[in-house]
Amino acid sequence: MATEIEFSFKALPGAARRHIRVFQIHQFLDRFAMGLTVAVVALALADRGMDLFQISLLFGVYALTTMALELPFGGLADTIGRKPVFLAAVVASLISLALFLSSSSFAILALSFAFIGFGRALRSGTLDAWFVETFKTAAPNVDVQPALAKAQWANAMGLGVGAVLGGLLPDMFGQVGVRHGISIYDVSYAASFAVMVAVLIYTMIAIAEEPRPLTARALRQGFTKVPSVIAEASLLAARHPTLSGLLAALALFLMATNPVEVLWPTYAKPMLDEGYANSVIGVLTAGYFFAIAFGASLSPHISRMFRRHHAASLAAIFAALAVTQIALAMQAGIAGFVAAFLLYSVFLGASETPASSILHRCVEDRQRSTMLSLRSLIQQLGAAIGLVMAGAIAEIYATPTAWMAAAALLLVAMLLCLGLVKRMAAGPE
Repeated sequence: MATEIEFSFKALPGAARRHIRVFQIHQFLDRFAMGLTVAVVALALADRGMDLFQISLLFGVYALTTMALELPFGGLADTIGRKPVFLAAVVASLISLALFLSSSSFAILALSFAFIGFGRALRSGTLDAWFVETFKTAAPNVDVQPALAKAQWANAMGLGVGAVLGGLLPDMFGQVGVRHGISIYDVSYAASFAVMVAVLIYTMIAIAEEPRPLTARALRQGFTKVPSVIAEASLLAARHPTLSGLLAALALFLMATNPVEVLWPTYAKPMLDEGYANSVIGVLTAGYFFAIAFGASLSPHISRMFRRHHAASLAAIFAALAVTQIALAMQAGIAGFVAAFLLYSVFLGASETPASSILHRCVEDRQRSTMLSLRSLIQQLGAAIGLVMAGAIAEIYATPTAWMAAAALLLVAMLLCLGLVKRMAAGPE
């Protein structure tokens, strides 16, 4: 493996700098469109007459669709190209938004959530793989981790800005919608639809990829090759100790942190006055995304502290997350909770790019999308298992007890990363 050159944005070739800026704008717009609905989705469903059980079922439809299609579409992106698969993901998102806006029927909403999962599965590992491959071509042997951090910063900022605006739009323009016979929350969904159209146009114009055959025959061949591509990538992960260790650590990481990310509003809300509790939760949701963006911007500096040994960086971040998760569980007042929660979110943001850098160093371009999809699938399974386990513990004992128990999984993930430090220092496998 060639020695990587330390990243310096000013020293990069012009093509590499333009590539980063193009992808940052793309990531911001795509996540901005998603962020517009993330703050109001539960409220919009309740406003359509859905009860908590139905809302849970709808999210279950999304999760099952995503997990079922994650690997096949990652394999397809490796075969027929990343750009066309991502464009299909945007079309799926537009269909989902159109279905949501058109009906209050549970069946139609379930179809909408299925299309959200369909779009998520199509997105997974597509343009991320394109970004890394094109960057490596434009800046050979340059450490890709800071470039990934810049993209992740734009990603989280898009979610944060979208969440803020998505929460404000119903208050600002919702009554206009009511006068036209729609829900006050539909204005956020309509705005998301408009931004998603902009994402479609921007992707078609700004994202340049060497075209691959897209005839009906090529598409059929792409689908028929998917099983072999998946099998090859899965065997690579199983036989590659660094990859298998990384994926195990990431599964444990999501098992530990997902219960916090999902349950924190129910833990924080009783600390607040009922009159402004929802507003504070909305602001904290945006703060969560902004803190993740800040953490992403810090990750290159953390990497330099560890001399760009990404496994060591990841081990340190997991240790910090474990300590912060325990501290978060011990908070009884809103001020302490907010401080601990935002710090926790910063560490979450810092954790993404070291893990991605290790993965990208272990795979070839022809398997990159599939491996990213495999990673996403394993993380989602870990997140689901962690949430079920934490929910059971919280039901018997309390939410803080569940969070503290889950923090132990972060320490196991840290130990796995320390093992990766030694394995990667020994050289290529």
